[in-house]
Amino acid sequence: MRLKISHRTEYGYDAPLSYGLQRLRLTPQSGRAQTVITWEIAVDGAREELRYIDGFGNETRLISIEGEPRSVAITATGEVETADTAGVTGPQRGFAPMWLFEAETPLTASGKKIAALAKGLGEGDGLERLHRLKDLVADQVEYKTGATTSATTAEEALKLGAGVCQDHAHVFISAARLGGFPARYVSGYLMKDGEQAASHAWAEAHVTGLGWVGFDPSNRMSPDETYVTLATGRDYRDTAPVSGIRLGQALETLAVHITVEQ
Repeated sequence: MRLKISHRTEYGYDAPLSYGLQRLRLTPQSGRAQTVITWEIAVDGAREELRYIDGFGNETRLISIEGEPRSVAITATGEVETADTAGVTGPQRGFAPMWLFEAETPLTASGKKIAALAKGLGEGDGLERLHRLKDLVADQVEYKTGATTSATTAEEALKLGAGVCQDHAHVFISAARLGGFPARYVSGYLMKDGEQAASHAWAEAHVTGLGWVGFDPSNRMSPDETYVTLATGRDYRDTAPVSGIRLGQALETLAVHITVEQ
């Protein structure tokens, strides 16, 4: 399936911004499940300073904001050819060692609730256990916008019993690691009807003989041809499409517009 994607992020400020630095992980890479046909990133109100591949294999750009602008707009557009591989994306790429995906991070640290959930993996082969976990996460964490923030941990989301795709991914990753599987966070896109206000997120676990396999508890499925991967990492902080710092007292507003269509 060929998908056409448009992702626009707009920042507005009520006073001139003296300086800011933002990191963009907005460039998909070709792989087993997707081939990038065209991709372009346009920036208004800032300039690109550096472009590199990070330790997880993600193309990353740094842009600086100066000259006291009152708005910054970042627009990523392109076309990606996708394939349904039943969620299998293959072997590890990048410089990150596999043990890194077995270790906890602040967002995926396990507690009593995660430990209890991990016991639900039960017996069976790797795929069977991980699909069981995917459904358990969906059962125990209701999809509810506004219930959590980007700083909510996996344990907190599970205790709350509510969250969004980021929380589903973190809970799955934390429990999968306790169950003996290296696991990682994936940011990307999912084709839906109409405009979207945020990108999507899911998890991947490393299964012997297959490599990385994706699991999306939010939709109770493994990614198919309607998904596009942007970046992977240990948790959300390694994969955020746009993140950064700014100097000054200006109040910031944010608007995100995403469309994914065939």
